[in-house]
Amino acid sequence: MATYAIGDVQGCYDALSRLLERIKFDPSKDRLWFCGDLVNRGGQSLETLRLIHSLKIHSTIVLGNHDLSLLSIAQRREEDQRKVNPDLQRVLFADDKDMLINWLRMQKLLHVDRTLGFAMVHAGIAPKWTLGIAEARAREVESRLHSDGYRKIFKNMYGDKPVWSPKLTGPDRDRAIINVFTRLRYCTPSGRIVFEDKGRPGTQKPGSYPWFEVPGHAARELPLIFGHWSTLGLFMGLGVYGIDTGAVWGGRLTALELGPELRLHQVTGRVQEIQAARV
Repeated sequence: MATYAIGDVQGCYDALSRLLERIKFDPSKDRLWFCGDLVNRGGQSLETLRLIHSLKIHSTIVLGNHDLSLLSIAQRREEDQRKVNPDLQRVLFADDKDMLINWLRMQKLLHVDRTLGFAMVHAGIAPKWTLGIAEARAREVESRLHSDGYRKIFKNMYGDKPVWSPKLTGPDRDRAIINVFTRLRYCTPSGRIVFEDKGRPGTQKPGSYPWFEVPGHAARELPLIFGHWSTLGLFMGLGVYGIDTGAVWGGRLTALELGPELRLHQVTGRVQEIQAARV
């Protein structure tokens, strides 16, 4: 039995299929962890969702910013949905859209497995949050995301403000929590996210740090797996494992086999010419 954490797929169905073949995935005994951003840009988001949905009893998923964006767009008028890129439109106008969207909405923001000894998030955790605090914050938003009032989450989800504070309430609190879990790369020692910096460490503005290197950060109870940061590339150290290796940008799709001895498995990602800018 093996558990594999897989980096950002972003609609690269062919690469995901090759990766499952590479690891000789056996659904009778193996588990898959997906660190978010299942969709967008790869051209095969519909096929990707269908494949992962078919493996749902064998999989654990945390939501990424692109997944949440798809869920938000799915609540809009049809005329607005037809303005998004063709890859997402194929999901939004598929016959099985409702099943896929409702299933995706029920996924987590943070997964913690204390028996296996790992945790997983899409982007990161605020430097002052212990794992227990992060779990409580994730469950807050998940409870609303999984409830009948989920549309309110998507209506108020977008925006870089406010800065996280325990005193926040309502939509501002939800937005700040979502931003930490799905958009964090750099932040200040106080935990303010520096949204404009997206490059490799060393390119950021003075006074900001990769979230996992902030001085005085809370102790990490478990190793934490994350994606989201393709310009960082594969990163293993400081108690964290960054596994977004840019499959959609012509890089690789990575699976990290979890256990006492970690093993890397990689396949080539999307090979088409990349014209869009990274986000």
